[in-house]
Amino acid sequence: MKLIIVSGLSGSGKSVTLDTLEDAGFYCIDNLPIALLSNFVTLLTDSTNTLFHKTAVGIDARSDPSSLNNVTAFIEQLKNHRIDYEVIFLRASKDSLLKRFSETRRKHPLSNKDTSLDEAIDLEIDKLSLIASHASLQIDTSHSNVHELRDIIRQRVSFNRGQGLSLQIMSFGYKHGAPNDVDFVFDARCLPNPYWEPNLRSYSGLDTPVVDFLDDKELIQEYLKDTLQFLTRWIPEFINTNRNYLSIAIGCTGGQHRSVYLAEKLAHHLTSQQLNVMTRHRELR
Repeated sequence: MKLIIVSGLSGSGKSVTLDTLEDAGFYCIDNLPIALLSNFVTLLTDSTNTLFHKTAVGIDARSDPSSLNNVTAFIEQLKNHRIDYEVIFLRASKDSLLKRFSETRRKHPLSNKDTSLDEAIDLEIDKLSLIASHASLQIDTSHSNVHELRDIIRQRVSFNRGQGLSLQIMSFGYKHGAPNDVDFVFDARCLPNPYWEPNLRSYSGLDTPVVDFLDDKELIQEYLKDTLQFLTRWIPEFINTNRNYLSIAIGCTGGQHRSVYLAEKLAHHLTSQQLNVMTRHRELR
């Protein structure tokens, strides 16, 4: 069986994630108290009902603090039962969360007459920090809309049907903020920039004119070669530690040209090494 534990900050997309998993054939339960998880796992392992072969459980900060502190013991129980599990944790910047709650006029589950929204977000971050530390996949939705989050989850579920390491390569623009949900970040702002070529400015790193321009730049090719050597050397070490997900981000100034080009080149090369690679260009809509 496959068990996915979904947790995260309120407003970061937990409900969207569970809905997407349900559409993908998972039996989903939202806001299950952690105190009941142990009995639930026993039910799953003893049941012959195929309904539970793919299950997703949502956990949020409404669980009591003592139960939240038992997350580590629960994870050990899953390992002892040899259950194929994964923890997905969703987060977003405080500014993004404040804006989302303001726009939807929803009440934060931890806010009350004595606790402001700002304080509730800080409290939730602290309460869920232990769950976040066990996450094999953390997704920052600060710069993502609902459709992009659904695509990320669908890709994740699709790749998990196979075996081996799932690798996400993301391009981004530093002027829009660096991602904080990735394992490695490579900075490409030192490289020749097609933006300063008037005839290339309107294109992206996916378009032939930009690709041809960057293909001819020796510095770009040296950077690509060095990055590939680094990843080729160290990705097998993550595989050897049974890591099932690794995220790599490449940034340039605007996230339109150099980072997109390099992400595509890396993805093409690493896919040829029989790795499960998904590519995301954060700034390209």
